[in-house]
Amino acid sequence: MARKLKTYQTSLGFFDQAIAAPSMKAALEAWGADSNLFHQGAAKESDDPEIIAAAMAKPGVVLRRPVGTDRPFSEHAELPTDLGDGGAAKATRKSKGSKTKKRSSRPVDRATERQTALAYEREQRRRELEQTKEEAARQKERERRRQAVDKAHAALKKAEQEHVRRAAAIEAQVEALEKRSQTEVACWKKEKDRLEAALRRARC
Repeated sequence: MARKLKTYQTSLGFFDQAIAAPSMKAALEAWGADSNLFHQGAAKESDDPEIIAAAMAKPGVVLRRPVGTDRPFSEHAELPTDLGDGGAAKATRKSKGSKTKKRSSRPVDRATERQTALAYEREQRRRELEQTKEEAARQKERERRRQAVDKAHAALKKAEQEHVRRAAAIEAQVEALEKRSQTEVACWKKEKDRLEAALRRARC
C-alpha cells in the first residue's frame, strides 16, 4: 500500500531544497544528508501551500531554489545571484520568516493523494534502477581495471622471467670464459716454464 507523502524542506549549500517523501528518513536520504537535519533544526515539514504543491507535483524529486529567495522551487535551479551581498540575503530570509504561513484549506483529495504516493514510488524505483545501472557500470569499470592490472602484472612477470633466463645464460657464458681463461693461464705457465728452461740450457 502506498504511503502518504509529506513535504519536507531544508537549506543545503546555495539552495533551499524541498521534497515530497513518506518520512523524514526518506527525505534525508534523498538530500544526501549525513546527519539528522531535523534534529538539528535545519530541516522541517513544510506548511507552505506553494511549496507543498510544487513538491507533490514531482514526488520523490529533490526541488531547489536559490537560498534566501522566494522563487518557485524547481528541479533545476540556478545559483543565487546575490552571494556577495550577505545583508540582502539575510534581509530576504528575515522578511520571509516574519510571514505567517497559511495551511492549505483545501479538502484532502484521497485519489490525488494516492496518485501522488504512487508517483513517489515510481520515482523511487526509477532512482533505484538508475543506481543499479550506475553500480553495474562501476563494477564493469572495476573489472576492466582488474583485467588491465592482471595483464600488466603478467607482462611484468613474463619480462622478469625472460630477464632471469638471459642473465643466467650470460652468467653461464661468463663462467665458461673464466674457465677457459684459467685453462689458458695454466697452459701458458707450463709452456713458458718449458721455453725458459730451454733458453737456460742454450745459454749454457
